[in-house]
Amino acid sequence: MGMLKRLEVDFSYDIVEEFLSHYSLMCDLMEPLIVNLSREDKFKNNIDELFRIFHNIKSAAGYMHIDPVLKLTTLAEDVCEEARSLQGPANDSFIDWLLLVSDQFAKYKNDIEGDAEYFSVLNPNIIDIPSQLD
Repeated sequence: MGMLKRLEVDFSYDIVEEFLSHYSLMCDLMEPLIVNLSREDKFKNNIDELFRIFHNIKSAAGYMHIDPVLKLTTLAEDVCEEARSLQGPANDSFIDWLLLVSDQFAKYKNDIEGDAEYFSVLNPNIIDIPSQLD
């Protein structure tokens, strides 16, 4: 039994579909927000929006007991929380790191939708959080 079928056993079909719909939408919103962190005029709004997205995914993944997604969103939310205190714009290493995180979320989304048995392996470069964010 794959992970999608397990979710459908543990939760109602409507809850699973709503989670997948919102998770997919949030994954689609990430990349343009991340890329525009390089613009000083967009930094504050975009980092706040990314923080909100990560917070919402974290809450939903926690409720659904989807541990790999929960762990990744916790990390991303913590880093974005730190970045919220900065003036911006974000430097290239921070943007590249967030793009890796975004790609990992997309892999996890495909794993769930494809009813994979296991989640894709975490990109090891995600562990290398940039020391300087702006």
